[in-house]
Amino acid sequence: MNKNLAGTDLDVNEEGYLTDMTQWTEAVAEAIAAEEGVGPLVEGHWKVIRYLREQQAKGAALTIRGMGKSGVVTTKELYDLFPGGPLKKSSKIAGIPKPVGCI
Repeated sequence: MNKNLAGTDLDVNEEGYLTDMTQWTEAVAEAIAAEEGVGPLVEGHWKVIRYLREQQAKGAALTIRGMGKSGVVTTKELYDLFPGGPLKKSSKIAGIPKPVGCI
């Protein structure tokens, strides 16, 4: 599927996750965050987004528990930054695939 966000044509799946991580930009992240009711994005958000992108590049499995233990944010901070599905929303904003454990 195609979607235009931040003036960019993006390839997304049926849930709106990018299927081509190379299409991600910070402007795209801001646009996805606005759609998800998150933001404006502040440094705490960007720390999580950068961490998720790094972990995805390494092929690491992403979990809320793992995020809480990462030292990037506490679990409570993750929920505060990305309410209503913190790992699902933060992954979408970071332009990475939906984590396996998210429904």
